[in-house]
Amino acid sequence: MPRMLDVSDEVRAEIGDEEAARLLAGESAPGSYDCTSCRTPGDPRQERTSTVLFIGDETAVLAFAHAGCLPSQVVQVTEEQLQGAVRAIGGDTGEPASAKAVPEQAVLGVTSGLVLVSGELHPALVVEPTAPVARPGSLGAGDDFLPLLIEQGFMPLTELSALPPVLHGWSVLLAAGQLHAVLQPNPAGGRPVAWWQAHQPLQVTDGWRSAANKHQQVLMFAAPVGSIGRQPREDLLRDALDKAAANGKLVAAALPLAGL
Repeated sequence: MPRMLDVSDEVRAEIGDEEAARLLAGESAPGSYDCTSCRTPGDPRQERTSTVLFIGDETAVLAFAHAGCLPSQVVQVTEEQLQGAVRAIGGDTGEPASAKAVPEQAVLGVTSGLVLVSGELHPALVVEPTAPVARPGSLGAGDDFLPLLIEQGFMPLTELSALPPVLHGWSVLLAAGQLHAVLQPNPAGGRPVAWWQAHQPLQVTDGWRSAANKHQQVLMFAAPVGSIGRQPREDLLRDALDKAAANGKLVAAALPLAGL
């Protein structure tokens, strides 16, 4: 039985017309799958299904997702991310770990949580470095973390009363229902590259993942070192965000979802 598969031109260019035809004919498509975004069952014989191709340095993985969760697309990731996603699909989840920013390699703390904005819960990531982030090539000891993000399109906030605008070209990468990276446009053109990537997949709650699938975007907040801290509860995290915004130390953007 033919499958209700979406194979984008970008995916087709990578896998070839012959493999695309086999997929569409049902010869190499799964009979059922767990959506690699929301992790609930899917059936390409009964519902529209997207093909999502993740390409690492040496490996490529073709994944399947509900068309309502993700469009058919190609995402370039590091080999480490791709292998981590494969392990996660197999059930080896690991524990969250710190990660490094690219290209400055300043260690970033990343916290996930649900944030109430305009009466509705939204999935959020809060990014705070453990030390000042200098501008590339700068010899000074200043902290340019927020100015660098503002130059990329993030908006300064004085209060969390409305959603920040969508920052096109950036995205949040969910792989096997876990957080793997924040992607930014490639300065050289082509596929996005990792601005931040997890050393191991970062666990998110079912509520966070459900909200991300509902809104198809994640709010990313960023603050300089010492502004937020590691808050054990979402209400305390929100209080810290409000305080940082009031002090002029918070920027934000809404980032679309990408996923595996």
